[in-house]
Amino acid sequence: MQTNSYADELLETFQWFHRHPELSYEEVETTKKLKALLTAKGITVLDTGLATGLVAQVGTGKQPVIAIRCDIDGLPITEEVDVPYISTVPGKMHGCGHDFHTTAVLGAAYLLKEKEAELPGTVKILFQPAEEAPGGALDVIKTGVLDDVQRIFGLHVTPAQDVGTVGLRSGADSAAVDAFKFTFIGKGAHAAHPELGIDPIVIATNFINAVQTVVSRTMNAFAPGVVSVTHIAAGNTWNVIPETAFVEGTARTTTPEDRALVRSRIVKLAEDIAGAYGATVDTDWYAGPPATNNAPELEQFVAEVAREAGLTPVVREPSLGGEDFAYYEERIKGFFFHIGTGRSHSLHNPKFKVDPAVLYPAACFMAQLAQKVLADPALGVRHD
Repeated sequence: MQTNSYADELLETFQWFHRHPELSYEEVETTKKLKALLTAKGITVLDTGLATGLVAQVGTGKQPVIAIRCDIDGLPITEEVDVPYISTVPGKMHGCGHDFHTTAVLGAAYLLKEKEAELPGTVKILFQPAEEAPGGALDVIKTGVLDDVQRIFGLHVTPAQDVGTVGLRSGADSAAVDAFKFTFIGKGAHAAHPELGIDPIVIATNFINAVQTVVSRTMNAFAPGVVSVTHIAAGNTWNVIPETAFVEGTARTTTPEDRALVRSRIVKLAEDIAGAYGATVDTDWYAGPPATNNAPELEQFVAEVAREAGLTPVVREPSLGGEDFAYYEERIKGFFFHIGTGRSHSLHNPKFKVDPAVLYPAACFMAQLAQKVLADPALGVRHD
């Protein structure tokens, strides 16, 4: 797997995906392209019933069964990168590197197909839709296609690492993602006579100030967590106290206990502050993906395979970003790692870009990882 047999082909494929981004659950052309490329190489595409995205399979069709996963959706961002393969779709771009993920895992599928006769088991290859929704992982899980999978691995690019590095961290290397929307309901009045109303703006601002203490005064000081208010809206003119005020934000934590604690504390603050002013509050809490949970016993194994593939393992800095790969890790032991693609603007930025030079090494790494997991009984995978 050390030849550059697919390097040029993968670069061309990556540029096609980059030029044709599609949003979550809209990845129709991406899915068609993937199916055509896979079937042209003789790789089996499973019938899962997914509307977009697909699952391919290489190997014996028997145990042990492992999976490698990528995500395929883009973002609603207008690209501002000066590359010859810039997005051709107005208002959409691959601003989170999913085009890279897709191409690297596609390359791994090609390489595994070449070695199919030597594989002592089965590799399922997930091209997952709607990671940015988020929640596409749940759609894959619902198909049952992963019911026999014993280990799962996924990758993500990062502009915080140099080209050719692989960032590794056991346990939670990303956070549980929760979003809240609160509508404080007061009583409208003339701005000159606030005593005749119940001002929801005052209530909302008191809540916004108070919610900043949830992490600093409720959680353990050594536990990662953050609460951010990101959207407020109230009123529409200068001399009217409005009826309602809207507050929206997110909470990020890394353990189930902290997640439950932070949710209960935020909701209670909203209710109590509203009640103290004689108002009410409508609450809407969205529970997104949990924190990732990378199996500690897999870390050194992944690091060693990375070295063999010519990449450099490094310690991954913890992040409170979210990743729906965590849904898989609730059910299957796995590891999620980060490929350095060169210092750049951040993910989800219109100027974000990756260095495609590491595409083929990443594909080799993923393929070698799959092969070695299947062959290593020390990792606990079951053989028929």
